[in-house]
Formats: sequence, structure tokens, C-alpha cells
Amino acid sequence: MARRQNPSTRPSLLEAAFSVIRTKGYTATTVDDVCAKADLSKGAFFHHFSSKEEMAVAAADHWSHITGAVFEAAPYHSAADPLDRLLAYIEFRKHLIAGELPDFTCFVGTMAQEVYETSTPIRQACWNSIAGHADTLVTDIKAAMAEHRAIGSFTAESLALHIQAAIQGSFILAKASGDPKQAVESLGHLYRYIELLFGRPAVGHKN
Repeated sequence: MARRQNPSTRPSLLEAAFSVIRTKGYTATTVDDVCAKADLSKGAFFHHFSSKEEMAVAAADHWSHITGAVFEAAPYHSAADPLDRLLAYIEFRKHLIAGELPDFTCFVGTMAQEVYETSTPIRQACWNSIAGHADTLVTDIKAAMAEHRAIGSFTAESLALHIQAAIQGSFILAKASGDPKQAVESLGHLYRYIELLFGRPAVGHKN
């Protein structure tokens, strides 16, 4: 009789990949590293994945699922004004910048920077994750554009992606400097940019 697999084995490997890849990068990460972090054997790994690349694609999808649940339950959705919801989203992203660099930087952003030319499946999985998260902001941006006088001509979709670009860029600044404060300050500028874009006076926002 075949042994039944522990249902927690696959997610344990994927979440180990989050930690190791955000610390070492995709290229430097080995299957052995992921197995050691998950405290599982290589046999367990290859029961679920045929290669490191296949694991990375699955991990990008799992990242979207895990982080999506966090953002869905986040308090920024409770504001009545859609612009307030958008600004509260940026504040929530700032709140998430805590701990060591691998604790808060983006798993899919890290991989995309490394493999955009060497692995089409991983690049596409990273794009799906980043663009999919951006899509969650589009409804509020459209509503804010309808209720407030936005400066300039742009689409809600393009602004949602620009917000993600700014967030990913803030992580790069934090990594390059070794200082999470750089990311916090960068998102403070993003907050003020959104205020200016919608013609709201920047009152009382200090960061």
C-alpha cells in the first residue's frame, strides 16, 4: 500500500521557499536549502515538484493566495471614501515593513528581478501575482476618480500598476541600503503623490 502523504508537506515546502529565496535569491537557492528550511527530505520535495523551477512557479501562486488573504482582511477596506481606502492601503503597506529585510520584501518581486530573461514560467507567474494584486485596487481607484477631481489623464489600471512599481522599488532601496526606513520613506512619498493626484491637500501626514 502506498504511503499517504502529509497534506502539509507541499505548503511547508512552498513557505520554506518564501524564506530562503527572499534571503538568498532564486539562483543561489538550492533544493537542499528549501528542504532543510522545511525540515523535509529531498524525496518529499520531488514527490511534489519535478524541479526547482516548478516549485518556484507553484510558490508564486501560493504567495498570491497567502498574501491575498492578508490584504482581503486588512482594515483599509473599511473607509467610506474610496480615496481614503486607497491611502489607507498605502499606510497598511508601510505598516508591513517590519523586521528583517527578508521578512517584508516581496517574494515574487525578488524572483522577477533575477529570472525575467532566464525562466519564462517563473516570470509569468511573478507577473500574474503582481498584476493580480494590482487589480484588487482598481475598483477603489475608479471610484476615487469618479468622486474626486483627478489631475491628468490616466486609467485606474495603470495607476494600480504604478503603485505596485513604487512599492517594489521601495523594497530595492531597502535592500541596497540595508535600511528598511528607506522603504517607509519611499511609501510616504507615494502617499503624498496620490494626495496630489486627486487634489487633496496634504494635511497632517508626516511620513
